[in-house]
Amino acid sequence: MRYGFGVDLGGTTVKIAYFNEQGELLTKWEIPTRKEHSGSLILPDIAASIADYISRENIDRSTLLGIGIGVPGPVSSEGVVNRCVNLGWGVFNISEELSRLTGLPVKAGNDATVAALGECWMGSGKGCRNMVFATLGTGVGGGIVTDGQVLHGAHGAGAEIGHMVINREETEPCGCGKKGCVEQYCSATGVVRLANRYLNANSAPSVLRKIENLTCKDVFDAANAGDSAALEILDQVYRYMGEFLANVADVVNPEVIVLGGGVSKAGQPLLDGAKKYFDQFVFHANKDVSFALAVLGNDAGAYGAFKLILA
Repeated sequence: MRYGFGVDLGGTTVKIAYFNEQGELLTKWEIPTRKEHSGSLILPDIAASIADYISRENIDRSTLLGIGIGVPGPVSSEGVVNRCVNLGWGVFNISEELSRLTGLPVKAGNDATVAALGECWMGSGKGCRNMVFATLGTGVGGGIVTDGQVLHGAHGAGAEIGHMVINREETEPCGCGKKGCVEQYCSATGVVRLANRYLNANSAPSVLRKIENLTCKDVFDAANAGDSAALEILDQVYRYMGEFLANVADVVNPEVIVLGGGVSKAGQPLLDGAKKYFDQFVFHANKDVSFALAVLGNDAGAYGAFKLILA
């Protein structure tokens, strides 16, 4: 049996998992992401933690396939990181550097793309070779798997579906600098933004008006309780979501679209609402695309990172 490590590098913590070649997660742990000194401590910390585990568990290094790592930024298929602003990183080959530090083969990818690979391999997309993964959190990230391979793109920025423009009339800028991006409507912050915009423009009574610091969960909870304003707000969200996912599907023709991230905790109402408008906007050949919720949670990135070294 061969083994290896999957690493999910986040802005706060680094999640490290140890797998066997069949994809069984044997153990996992976390270390803090030390971003001081322009992130120069991060890779040595990861290497030291893995070396400590190998030594402590008396692992025969000849049984190790290597290390896969997901990074919060663009990463090319050759392992070149094209700037990770929140880590303080510039442009360098992370695969070569982490391999030098550990003495093991390393493959790297964008964190959302790698999480998509994990869900396709061992999660809601298991058994599929073509999948779209949309992470609906504070922002909107994505990953696309086609014919069993993740889409990296020429500069490691493939599947940045959160920054597709779907409203050319938008006047407020997205965090990326453009206006009208998916992220402005379908993320957790986007839902709150649409809710505040609706409440300011309409005098309809709503329980949402009584909540001082409105959250995305508040909007979904109110809708589930039958609040008419919340239902209208979410109908706007679902329309945007269905349209942008239909556009993505028309390009890559997936078998399944998997929704993850904090917003996906809304469950079946989210799937039903997005699918309603997806069916309205999508090309007829994609009508049978199924929708599912992500099931691997915070482990998706580690699973996908390990899968990189099996590919």
